[in-house]
Amino acid sequence: MERKQIMQAVDHTQLAQTARWEDIRQLCDDAIAYQTASVCIPPSYVARAKEYVKGRTAVCTVIGFPNGYNTTAAKVFETEDALENGADEIDMVINLGDLKDGNDQKILEEIRSVKAVCADHILKVIIETCLLTDEEKVRMCRIVTEAGADFIKTSTGFSKGGATFEDVKLFAANVGPEVKIKAAGGISSFADAEEFIRLGASRLGTSRLVRLAKQEGQDGQKGTDTGSY
Repeated sequence: MERKQIMQAVDHTQLAQTARWEDIRQLCDDAIAYQTASVCIPPSYVARAKEYVKGRTAVCTVIGFPNGYNTTAAKVFETEDALENGADEIDMVINLGDLKDGNDQKILEEIRSVKAVCADHILKVIIETCLLTDEEKVRMCRIVTEAGADFIKTSTGFSKGGATFEDVKLFAANVGPEVKIKAAGGISSFADAEEFIRLGASRLGTSRLVRLAKQEGQDGQKGTDTGSY
């Protein structure tokens, strides 16, 4: 697989708590240069980034991040605010406690509520696989499918583990045909990225691939490190 194809699947990500505008601006410059699918950034930078990129890359942001235990009303408000500020895509975190309590209907209704606000905008649902059993992951595949979300996503990158090949394979075997897969967290090589895509992922949440390309001097790009997501 050509690296350009891999880059086109990347949500180039900077979600560090200490991220400054200069970090976000550099992220946007790199996303445009390497033609990534989007930049994934904190909500507070969405409006400024949207104006800066001027349509040259999509702007993605996160909702209920990273713990997911905000109320549904708060997540809906966050989503409305992000979209008003110009976000093109939304990555929301589920309430893991609800899943472990067996409150599947509550999670389903929450995702539906956020998707209703998103309308035609892409919604990705983060389920934090490193904290779940396989049975819980399969339940989430069903819930995300039934709720009408666009993607199921492995990880925030802020817990004890990130994407694994096994989880992407499990997703591919259990989500509905309309649901896509995003692998995120710990993707550190082009070889791994290619394998995630082969197994069924169509988006990759990472900053490391652009960093690797810059270190190798591809396209003559130079710049600062954008994080370790």
